[in-house]
Amino acid sequence: MASSVKRSLGFSRREQYTNFAAWVVAVLGAVIGITLLVLSWTRSDRFEDARGAASDVTRPVAVAGAGGRSTSQSMFEEIGAYFRAGSKNRRLEKDLATARVRLAELQAVETENRRLKELLNLFEDEREPIVSARLIGSTSTSTRRFATMSAGTNQGVARGMPVRSERGLIGRVLETGRNTSRVLLVTDRQSTVPVRRAEDGLTAFAEGESDGTVRIRLVDLTINPLKPGDIFVTSGSGGFYLPNIPVAVVTELLSDGAVAQVLSNPAATEFVTVDPVFDPDAASEIE
Repeated sequence: MASSVKRSLGFSRREQYTNFAAWVVAVLGAVIGITLLVLSWTRSDRFEDARGAASDVTRPVAVAGAGGRSTSQSMFEEIGAYFRAGSKNRRLEKDLATARVRLAELQAVETENRRLKELLNLFEDEREPIVSARLIGSTSTSTRRFATMSAGTNQGVARGMPVRSERGLIGRVLETGRNTSRVLLVTDRQSTVPVRRAEDGLTAFAEGESDGTVRIRLVDLTINPLKPGDIFVTSGSGGFYLPNIPVAVVTELLSDGAVAQVLSNPAATEFVTVDPVFDPDAASEIE
C-alpha cells in the first residue's frame, strides 16, 4: 500500500511541474508577442531591416508564384480569346450571309427598276411647264368628269394644254378664265387620248368611261394581245400630249381591248403642272 501511494504522489508532482512550465512558456510568449506588437506600432523603423531580410529570403518563392500566376492568367486569356474568336467568326459569317442576301435584293431591285425604265421608256422633256397650279375642285358623281385648276390666262394657260401630276396624265385644259381653268379629265366620255403600250409600242386609244376608268381600244382588232398589268403611255399622236406620259394600267380584258385604271387620280392629286401643247400646229385646230 505504501509503495502505491508514493508512486501516485510522484506522478502528480511531475504532472504539476509540466503544467506549470507550459503556463510559464505561454505567458512569456504572450508577453514577448505583445511587446513586439507594441514596438511595431510605435517604432516601426526598428523592424524595417527585419522585414527587408524576410522579403529577400522569400523573394524566389514569391517570384516563382507570380510567374505561375502570370502564366496561368495568360493561358486562360488565350483560351478565352480562342473561344471568343470562334463566336466572333460565327457572328461575322452570319453578318456576311445577311449582307449577301441584302446585296442580292438590292441587285434585284436595281434590275427591276432598270427593266421598268426600259419598259416605260420615259424621258424628261426639255421644255419647261407653263405653270404649276392647285386642283381646287373636281366632279365625282356627275356623268361628266371635269376639274377646276387655280391658274388661267393670267398665268399663261391656254385651251388644249395637257395637265398632269407626278404620277401621270390628268387631262387637258377645256376652258380658261383669268385665274382659273376647267380641265377635261381623261376619264370623261368626251376624252380620247392616243396611247401606246410601253412594252412594245402597241398603239391604241384611251377613252374615258366616266367611272374613274378608261377603255383601251385597239387599232388592230384582229387579235387582242393585251394582258393585265400592261402600262399605257401617251404616244404623241395628234399633237396635244407629249409622248411617254403615263396614262393607265390594264385591269380587265375585253374582246376589243381592255379596261384600265388611270394612274393619276384627280381626287388624290393636289398640285398639277400645265405643259405646252406638244405640236403647236395642233393648237390651231382647237375650236
